[in-house]
Amino acid sequence: MKLPTLVFLGLVSALPSVLRSQSSAPAAAPPATPEAGFVSIFDGKTLTGWDGDPKYWRVENGCLVGEITPETIIKRNTFIIWRGGTPGDFELRVEYRISAQGNSGINYRSIQLTDALWSLAGYQADIDGQDRNKPPLRHTGQNYEERGRTFLARRGEMVHLDDSAKPAVIASLGESAPLAALIKNDDWNEVHLIARGHTLTHIFNGRVMCVVFDDDVKNRRTDGLLGVQVHVGPPMKVEFRNFRLKTL
Repeated sequence: MKLPTLVFLGLVSALPSVLRSQSSAPAAAPPATPEAGFVSIFDGKTLTGWDGDPKYWRVENGCLVGEITPETIIKRNTFIIWRGGTPGDFELRVEYRISAQGNSGINYRSIQLTDALWSLAGYQADIDGQDRNKPPLRHTGQNYEERGRTFLARRGEMVHLDDSAKPAVIASLGESAPLAALIKNDDWNEVHLIARGHTLTHIFNGRVMCVVFDDDVKNRRTDGLLGVQVHVGPPMKVEFRNFRLKTL
């Protein structure tokens, strides 16, 4: 089947990242200067530049911590939002660690909603803990549009979206379970998000988890807010550190 021109161009632009990341062998050593062009957006000491409910967000041991306790159960997902801009084409690198019952995510190209404080709608790199919504790590790595089109690409899928049908899986990046096995439980994981044009790539621990080519002109977003989430559910804790952003 012949792919639409935009999809073909998106595939071409995504191929270098995909090919570098899909070997089943251990990841190669990173380039000598992998951080060229990246700038830190979290100082590890204060919430300067970030905006969230202090009931759920704090800085601890150099980390941005989101926590729900038995006394602070939430009825709606809440975010801490980076106020330093609204990136369009960018790369974001960050590390996270999440508790077993945790559910979180990294939102990007998002808008802030007006019906609740600290609420975002937009693309999300999903994150969950080992015991959350079995099978293990059911959602980690996928592209989920918060308060929008919901599941855009599951882990292991390369997906094309347009305004006429449901997401179409056009290629496989690997089976979901082996990809999930690359995620460390209750330990630090590296996330690398790439948003370039209408191609959205989620990389966890050096492996591509999903790619979306979003040609849904009506619903896609080309820029917006960054933020991280604590999700409705049981008590949980998620930690983030080393936020680095490169605009393209």
